[in-house]
Amino acid sequence: MTRKLVASAAALALFAGHAAAQDLKFPVGEGGFNWDSYKAFDEATNLDGQTLSIFGPWRGEDQVLVESVLAYFSAASGVKVNYSSSEGYEQQILVDTQAGSPPDISILPQPGLIAELVGKGLVAPLGDETKAWLTENYAAGADWAKLGTYKGKDGAEALYAFPYKADVKSLVWYSPDNFADAGYEVPTTMAELKALTEQIVADGGTPWCIGLGSGGATGWPATDWVEDLMLRTQSPETYDKWVTHEITFSDPAVLGAIDEFGWFAKNDAFVAGGAAAVASTDFRESPKGLFSSPPQCYMHRQASFIPSFFPEGTVVGEDADFFYFPADEAKGLGTPVLGAGTLAFITKDTEASRAFIEFLKTPIAHEVWMAQNGFVTPFKGANAELYGNAALKKQGEMLLNATTFRFDASDLMPGAVGAGSFWTGMVDFVGGKSSAEVATTIDAAWPK
Repeated sequence: MTRKLVASAAALALFAGHAAAQDLKFPVGEGGFNWDSYKAFDEATNLDGQTLSIFGPWRGEDQVLVESVLAYFSAASGVKVNYSSSEGYEQQILVDTQAGSPPDISILPQPGLIAELVGKGLVAPLGDETKAWLTENYAAGADWAKLGTYKGKDGAEALYAFPYKADVKSLVWYSPDNFADAGYEVPTTMAELKALTEQIVADGGTPWCIGLGSGGATGWPATDWVEDLMLRTQSPETYDKWVTHEITFSDPAVLGAIDEFGWFAKNDAFVAGGAAAVASTDFRESPKGLFSSPPQCYMHRQASFIPSFFPEGTVVGEDADFFYFPADEAKGLGTPVLGAGTLAFITKDTEASRAFIEFLKTPIAHEVWMAQNGFVTPFKGANAELYGNAALKKQGEMLLNATTFRFDASDLMPGAVGAGSFWTGMVDFVGGKSSAEVATTIDAAWPK
């Protein structure tokens, strides 16, 4: 079947039998999208009548958004896509794959869980060509390719998962009005950030709001601080060794990062409510101090999701904004970015599954979601001008400018540590214990 794409709406009739024109969020041929990539994929892919099951983490509004992307894959390939999710999607993927009834494509935000499935021989490798594509086309591409590389059942390493949709954690939130009123400028180096912290205190203010409270997960916000500071004080290779416990929490490199966090969090003058309030303040409540009058604090380090907990009516880009959690120029470590994200992998190796991975290499697979909400990508070939708002565009630029990208370390560690002793250890640390004391306890929980 020959298909040709032109800008006119009438050309959409060519997709009869695939996704209907009204199913496509943005008319083909219009706007700043890379329609050439879509055309090339369309002309190279004819899988009419085939089906593809995808099981992933996105529900609610996010499901609507991902399905708007999948409609283009269906329209171009002829594949009928069935996307589904569930509240306990991580456990469901484990159950379905081990029972021999997996979806064709699985999508997870937990590399550690993917590694477990790969080690059991339940995931198909993506090949050296795709690994080379990631290395060349993603900013800090070697880091992204490494994120999707695991040891197979035979013990050999290969690329098994395709990173798609990133989240940025290396952000410091602030009120532009409060900064302007006080005459403060956004710091661009760690030295400037520390100097600003001390200046705010000298001026009679409180620089930081920090809250570690999160019910049974209390302590996790501190792990993000330590991870960001590891990337700002140590090489990426040292960070990787820490993640795998090749170096322990008791190693001087890790103790140094924990103590750097303590510089911010354990000084009563630096934190709203004093150091004693850090562990008891809920992370969802802590940023609200930015918006009180007078401000209870001037800065809050947290990931890209935190505006969901800002006071109702807060407009990001006006009432609140963010800057890159700066690196230490003296360390010569470039501009590292800490983040998270989702990875797609093949749990049933079919022609349609392989075609879907190829589709993720097209700018359109990124641009359709970029132009809406809640999506950033390190893909250099996507048009950054299409981001749905200025905040997403700025986060996307951070990814593109990153010299190093590393996934959230606690999510890569065994659950007993990354979702256990690391959390509680950080609570004990802000409560008064030394970094050496808490490191010993955290290390003791690492599975033997």
